[in-house]
Amino acid sequence: MHRVVASRSARVASAAQRVSARGLATVADTPVRSFGGLRDQDRIFQNLYSAHDFRLKGALARGDWHRTRDILDKGHLWIIDQMKASGMRGRGGAGFPSGLKWSFMLKPGWENDPRPRYLVINGDEGEPGTCKDREILRGDPHKLIEGCLVAGRAMGANAAYIYIRGEFVEEAHNVQEAIYEAYRAGLIGKNACNSGYDFDVYVHRGAGAYICGEETALIESLEGKQGKPRLKPPFPADTGLFGCPTTVANVETVSAAPTIIRRGPAWFDAFGRERNSGTKLFAISGHVNRPCVVEEEMSIPLKELIERHCGGVRGGWDNLAGIIPGGSSTPMMPKSSCDEVLMDFDSLRDHQSALGTGAVIVMNKEADLVRSIARLSKFYAHESCGQCTPCREGTTWLMNMMNRFEEGRANLREVDMIWELTKQMEGHTICGLSDASAWPIQGLLRHFRPLVEDRLREYEAKNGPVLFGGRLANERRKDLALPANQSYPDTHTVENFRPGVQ
Repeated sequence: MHRVVASRSARVASAAQRVSARGLATVADTPVRSFGGLRDQDRIFQNLYSAHDFRLKGALARGDWHRTRDILDKGHLWIIDQMKASGMRGRGGAGFPSGLKWSFMLKPGWENDPRPRYLVINGDEGEPGTCKDREILRGDPHKLIEGCLVAGRAMGANAAYIYIRGEFVEEAHNVQEAIYEAYRAGLIGKNACNSGYDFDVYVHRGAGAYICGEETALIESLEGKQGKPRLKPPFPADTGLFGCPTTVANVETVSAAPTIIRRGPAWFDAFGRERNSGTKLFAISGHVNRPCVVEEEMSIPLKELIERHCGGVRGGWDNLAGIIPGGSSTPMMPKSSCDEVLMDFDSLRDHQSALGTGAVIVMNKEADLVRSIARLSKFYAHESCGQCTPCREGTTWLMNMMNRFEEGRANLREVDMIWELTKQMEGHTICGLSDASAWPIQGLLRHFRPLVEDRLREYEAKNGPVLFGGRLANERRKDLALPANQSYPDTHTVENFRPGVQ
């Protein structure tokens, strides 16, 4: 009887331990954090769709210019520390930490430098598929102007130049009107916001060159020269516009700064994953039911972003072929990656793509993916400034080869050749345009190579073997020999030469 009681007590104690262990495990488990579903009160840009007044009266009603002088009085180091604490990374494509970038002009002894100092805003936005900054310029220009003042104070800048793409007529008009209003209200200019700080803002209209989206080419254009990138060093933070210290920043990055500082860096850092903080503007276009530009939390799943704000892919999610997640220069992803990827810098990098500008281009199975990439190759060949040989020559080669791939008039060995060409182009030029032209093709071949090869085989089945350069084998001159590394005699006919290795 004693053994029975002891056994029962042991069982009860063991059960209690299991319950306690389960309870402790439940408490210790880290809750799974879901991202997305940003509330309206947490959106920085309240007039993204130009539904309200873009002028000063409307901006004041939305909270802009609220106690801006208090921010300026805190000083440049405090502003930079706030931006660093917020975790903001540049929204122009590179994703460089904004607070760190803003501090580059504050070298020891910078107060003794007699040169003027400049802030340059990149509003060129020439990337195909990207259309977020123009919504800020059109609907919320006062956010940008206030952001220029705050960022300029952080850098000790004397003036800001807002470089706007030449085709943005209404956007440039609205920004200029907002600048006039800010001057009349004493918000900028001499003794801006009664802070004792002098700061001027100017608008400069570009001529529509995509290359001027690169910061040093933009500076060259501002100086009245051809928009061609500069060799670095020297970097713009030391020798930039007119040979003076300069920082080039994106419209969205600068526009968000005053709101981040007013609400506190902890508020902004609470959104998104670690190292991917804050909210972000996403421009979604292509084969979706409702194309739009929307502000959402960083790290939102790509599928949820499209389903929640765009009504899904045309024909349903299963009809999806691929997505370009960050503007035309980022590699395309297949549906398998789109099912699980998060819209932030690190997750897209892990899936061999990039966040870029946040311009999502959706293509369903009705799209001709080869033709789409060929069209992008044509764009980059047209926009190359021609300064660097790999870009000047390589973009033209890519365009010609992709045009033939679209038709199918190419040899299978040329698929490996174009891949090698893209690898030789990236990282060997002054700016990133060569890389931007190479990555879309790499994404196509990395995930959709069978699609390209099948097209080449279909063309060969209809028209016969194709030599290098797109010439048909039956059209070649019989009195001219082909190099041995490009052909071998067909075993069936003496006169026909098949390219490739048998």
